[in-house]
Amino acid sequence: MSKFPKALLLAGAIATGAAGIAAASAEEQAGSKLGLGRVATEAEIAAWDIDVRPDGQGLPVGSGTVLEGEAIFEMQCASCHGDFGEGRDRWPVLAGGFDTLTRERPEKTIGSYWPYLSTVYDYIHRAMPFGSAQTLGDDDVYALTAYVLYLNDIVTDEEFELSNENFTSIEMPNADAFVPDDREQEAHYKTGAEPCMVDCKPGPAEITMRAQVLDVTPDSEGAAGGQVD
Repeated sequence: MSKFPKALLLAGAIATGAAGIAAASAEEQAGSKLGLGRVATEAEIAAWDIDVRPDGQGLPVGSGTVLEGEAIFEMQCASCHGDFGEGRDRWPVLAGGFDTLTRERPEKTIGSYWPYLSTVYDYIHRAMPFGSAQTLGDDDVYALTAYVLYLNDIVTDEEFELSNENFTSIEMPNADAFVPDDREQEAHYKTGAEPCMVDCKPGPAEITMRAQVLDVTPDSEGAAGGQVD
């Protein structure tokens, strides 16, 4: 019989077990400054990894037609965006606005302004319908995206079916009007130098241009009299 009391033997066993658990969890905590949490599961990552890129990366397998999208749009979207994407009250206009981008008040719609169809799919999937985001199935999102294309005359056939197979073949009208982000080619990025933050330009600052005057603030006389032009 051991000369050590049972309590000491039990304490030793607990300590040994705790040391084993600590050693086993050391790898899980590697790279974590606080040693909190755990590695996310594949299912948890998939639930968050829903973005779709212009080259089609991230698109789920699925399809939907213009006619299917019209039915969903009438039930889920028309109350805010109008039956034909014209917008209601102050809710966004989705269609039209072609040849307006050079005007003083351009109409920036999906058809006239947005450069990538992936943005349309991603936004519908991520944020619509308003108040019930991410309740639509993948096929429903394809169908709604197809219907928005139809509203903007980008596709003209009611039987058109949009899918992950033909998605990247759709070119948005304003795609070529956007300037690529080439900041990495600037000198301080290429050389690895820090950008200048203090005393970068000699002499006082000069005003080279002014913002457009919108004239939406009432003058003092009008404000005093309760009148706004």
